Amino acid sequence: MGAVVALDSLLNAGQVWKGRPTAPVASPQPTGHSLLDAALPGGGWPPGALTEILTAAPGIGELRLLWPTLARLTAQGERVVLVAPPHVPYPQAWQSVGVDLAQLALVRAGEREALWAAEQCLRSGSCAAVLCWPNHADDRALRRLQVAAETGQTLAFAYRDLTHAINPSPAALRLAMDAHPAQLRVLKCRGGLARSAPIAFAQGL
Repeated sequence: MGAVVALDSLLNAGQVWKGRPTAPVASPQPTGHSLLDAALPGGGWPPGALTEILTAAPGIGELRLLWPTLARLTAQGERVVLVAPPHVPYPQAWQSVGVDLAQLALVRAGEREALWAAEQCLRSGSCAAVLCWPNHADDRALRRLQVAAETGQTLAFAYRDLTHAINPSPAALRLAMDAHPAQLRVLKCRGGLARSAPIAFAQGL
């Protein structure tokens, strides 16, 4: 059996490579929520990547979370696509928060077709953001969305039930939205450790 050697002596002698942490690249896509931006390594949404938003219940502000981003993108003339939302969007509500409806596209599709449609929109590179609601998607389907987002350099947002939090995910960012109290939790984020403290999130913001 070989002799036990202290790791410090190997490091000091340069015989073991030691990685150095690099500063996360600043995101060009701020969330519009200062507390959330401060909790994310890049200071915003991971660009060209899938963000999974896991909600405790529908109607707790999950759309309000993205409205600042969608308003900014559509004001810049960028296209935003909603793929098979569970409810018909109320145009006046979206317009009142600054979303340009002329840049908003709605795709109606069944569960299987919706995943395919979301993937195609992401891959095309012609959309700034794609929102989908793949509650029955498996790891392989989510990975396809992640790869498609990287290929098209598009923001991808997948709304799913909070029960999926126990399953691993290829998403670059995973957020949990709780109703009582109203808060966000960062479950996973690429480029840094997930913040352990919850982030207050009022539905009215």
